[in-house]
Formats: sequence, C-alpha cells, structure tokens
Amino acid sequence: MLESLANRRREAEWIDAPGADPALLRKSFRYIRRINTLLGYTRATLSHLERFSRRWTPGQTIRVLDLATGSGDIPQAIVRWAGRRGFDVRVVGADLLPEAASKAVESSGGRLRIVRADVLNLPFADRSFDYAITNMFLHHLDDEQVVEVLRGLARVARRGIIAADLLRNRRAYAWIVLFTLWANPMVKHDARVSVAQAFTRREVLSLRDRAGLTFASYHRHFGHRFVLAGEKDKESHAA
Repeated sequence: MLESLANRRREAEWIDAPGADPALLRKSFRYIRRINTLLGYTRATLSHLERFSRRWTPGQTIRVLDLATGSGDIPQAIVRWAGRRGFDVRVVGADLLPEAASKAVESSGGRLRIVRADVLNLPFADRSFDYAITNMFLHHLDDEQVVEVLRGLARVARRGIIAADLLRNRRAYAWIVLFTLWANPMVKHDARVSVAQAFTRREVLSLRDRAGLTFASYHRHFGHRFVLAGEKDKESHAA
C-alpha cells in the first residue's frame, strides 16, 4: 500500500454503503468522534471560527452550514464554543443520513438543526449562511465532485468557508493503522481507505484554484490534516 500513496487510490468506504449495518455505523461514528477530539480535528475547525469571530459584531446572529455532518459532533462543538463566548451561532447540519446526528440536536438548546440533503445539489439559496464548512468529507469524492462541493460551499456562504480533511502520506497511513488496531472492522477498513484516497498539499491547492476559492488559504494542522479556510472581501459580508 505504501508505494501506491504517490497517487490517490479510490475505493468505496463501508460507511457509505446504502445497506450498512446500523449498529456498526453507530460504533463507527462514536469512534470518529473520539478521534476528532483526541487528535484535535474539532479544535482545528474551531480555531478558524475563533479567528473569523474577531470581525463579528455584538448581538449578531451567525448562521453556519455543516456539510456532510455525520454524527453532528462538529456542529455540537461549535454550539458549545459559541455559548462559552456569548455568540449567537445557529448551525444547520446537512447529511444524507440525518438520523446519525439526532442526539446532537437534543443537546443543542435549539441552536442546531439537521436536514437531509444531497451535498452535490445543495437545496439552499445563494448566501443563505454566513459560513459553510465541511469536515472529513472531501476524500470520499472524486476530483470533479470536490470542485463542485467547494463551489457549493462558496455559493451558499456570505462570509467564508472552512473545509478540513486528511493529508495523504506514508506517516499518515502508519498513524491510522496504529490508531485502528483495536477498532471495529468498518473503522479499520475505512480509515486505511480514507488516507489512501486523501490529498497532498499540491492536490488541495489545485482543487481549490479550480473551484475559484482563492480567498481560502491552506493551513496544515496536527494529525496529518489540512484546512482550507478564508473569508471573502468585506463588501461581500453586506446583506
């Protein structure tokens, strides 16, 4: 496998299968939540929202779309973060499997809503959110779909976007093998596949430029993870 990491190796992940075992899915989502916390993946997204929040005005309601929200752990973390800082942040999580995030909604105090949506055909109007984000989703797609999703994020976002995912390299693959040694079969399979079909820095920047998101800068984070994050020009923030 290590020799094949020079290029993306596309393969279906079990978690995406229509007939995936619900019990195994729940276990897998719990594992993903733990990894997101342990390796700081959630904090990476929050760090960019923290940076953006310096330009927010007191009493302003900030609306965020989380694309392919999964179990809703990222939106839930955003709601908690906003509450600690006194921000009025409302999050919509969009996913084809909205039932996975039902518990996150229950504990959000009405600030999180989950909707079923096709991520390649977003049912939202232009500029209907302040920010559009996605985490650990782009590697599931082919290059053309990645470009389409990035364009979709920019279309529905009035202020800016955050797109976070894995980097592909030998060390990342070794890490994921180690971290999933005692995981369930779905996690063990999908983790390895995820790294093999993740991206290099050069690929990320090429896809960003093809999507026309030159305002989004590239950031590398701990745990072999990248984030594309940026705000549009000030004029685009106006209602």
